[in-house]
Order: sequence, then C-alpha cells, then structure tokens
Amino acid sequence: MAFRHEGAYGCRAKSGLVHTLIGTAANIHDVTQAQALLHGDETDVFGDAGYQGVEKREENLELPVTWPIAMRPSRRKTLPKTMVGELMERLEHAKASIRAKVEHPFHVVKNLFMHRKTRYKGMTKNTAQMFSLFGLANLLLARRWLCSTNSQVAS
Repeated sequence: MAFRHEGAYGCRAKSGLVHTLIGTAANIHDVTQAQALLHGDETDVFGDAGYQGVEKREENLELPVTWPIAMRPSRRKTLPKTMVGELMERLEHAKASIRAKVEHPFHVVKNLFMHRKTRYKGMTKNTAQMFSLFGLANLLLARRWLCSTNSQVAS
C-alpha cells in the first residue's frame, strides 16, 4: 500500500516564517486548503499554479483578499513576444520572486534536517513531525532577529 503525506503551509513573505501548517494526504488538492492557511490579516495571498481558481471557490468569495496566483507554465510559454506579453512575463517573474522567499523553510527541513521521506506512521504522527520540523526551521530562520534583539537588550 502506498502512502503519501503532504504539508500545506502559510508563510509570511516579509519574514519567511511559517504561521500555519496543515498535513493532508497527497491526493487532497492544495486549493481546497487555501482558506485554512489564512490567519486573517492578509491582503494579498500568493500561490503557485496549483491554486488556480481559488478566488472562485465558495468559501473564498467573501474574503477581502487579492489572489495573485501564478500562471500555468504551459500558458506562460505561449505568451506573445509583444510588449503586452513581455509585461505579463515580468509580472509572473515578480510573483515567482515573492513565492520563492517562502520556500526557505522547506530548504531547512529538507536539506538541513534531512527530512526527505515521509515515514509510514499515520497521518497524525507525520503531521506532528512536520509541526516540530517547521517550528525548529522557524527558530533557525529567525535567529538573526532573535540575536539582534538580545544584543539590543544587553546594551
């Protein structure tokens, strides 16, 4: 029996710290978890192409949020070589730059903590492990702010 676990997470673009984590089976689509990843203060929510159509979902219609979602790669390749196509490509590049900032917690979890495979322990235990790993990743990523705060208090 194959078992796959997936984690969807909400992350602040400015700090890169994870504020929400949801563990799901891999056959659950990301777009169904979008509202659960919000903490309430968002004005813009960036997502990859897997979140296409999120603004049309019933649970998200009333949210005062702008959803700048990435264009699908196949559609992006067919952009015309005109001024409008070039502007759209620049817009997609800007969206990708913002989304790239929030990939750092995954780098820490996968490469520094060497968590590359899900262990078959059940959804609850795998999700608890992801909470621990992303919590530690937050501490590691926030060390520059934590250290600068401590040095200011000591002086």
